[in-house]
Amino acid sequence: MLFEPRSGRLAAWGNALLAGLVSPDEAAMSIVGEDAVHRVEGLAGESGPVGLTLALGRLRALGVSGLRVALPAPGHPLGLSGPPEFNARALEAEEAVVAVGAAVGLVPEVAEAGPAGDVHVSVTWHCLPVREAPPADVPSLGEAERELAEALREATTVLTRLDVAGSGPMADAALSAYRARAEAGREALAPGYPPRAVRVLALAQRVDLMVSLAYESGHGGAVAASEMAARTEALRPVERVARRALVAAYNSAVEAREQR
Repeated sequence: MLFEPRSGRLAAWGNALLAGLVSPDEAAMSIVGEDAVHRVEGLAGESGPVGLTLALGRLRALGVSGLRVALPAPGHPLGLSGPPEFNARALEAEEAVVAVGAAVGLVPEVAEAGPAGDVHVSVTWHCLPVREAPPADVPSLGEAERELAEALREATTVLTRLDVAGSGPMADAALSAYRARAEAGREALAPGYPPRAVRVLALAQRVDLMVSLAYESGHGGAVAASEMAARTEALRPVERVARRALVAAYNSAVEAREQR
């Protein structure tokens, strides 16, 4: 399964809306995707949760000119700028959106209901104050692309040697699904993003898929404790680089506008 964080969809289509490239309804529908409903809670001037279309309009009225993604992990506050309360909520959710032009951020809370095969997913975005400061550890697109290519080569060498690169029927099915989705012309990012961002996002998603398959395949040939430790050591930096690349891709529309 491809890793497509909800914060990425919100930032990408929110940026397209703020740039005047899509309508509010198109942006809201694209953000919701296959979920049942998204609501935003805690917006200034609103006494309760509101729909995405209204929320995006409110954010623009507050002075928001762009949206950035944060994908923090323990020990790595990627994309965050504080305060500690917001960082803690974002770390718990493993993702967040930070506004540009207003000191607010959005953290998703996901709820699922219904039987297997008919699960309805609802998302509540909690709007919280953030510190207006540069986000932590976010690379440029060029840096992210170079890091990703290097990490992928190194990890593939180690994982292949340990026989845990993610082979077999499960891996083949996942990779086939990845190729089919790419060939179907799925719009990886919203209008307004540079082609390089689309390329970096696709590579980061492919790397994330490889890492997931390596973990899900069990120990493979890495039966010795030292070999299992080597696999973990090989995967950890790749995961970190992939997350950095995802953030760089989603944030590139804002970075490009600021450079102009």
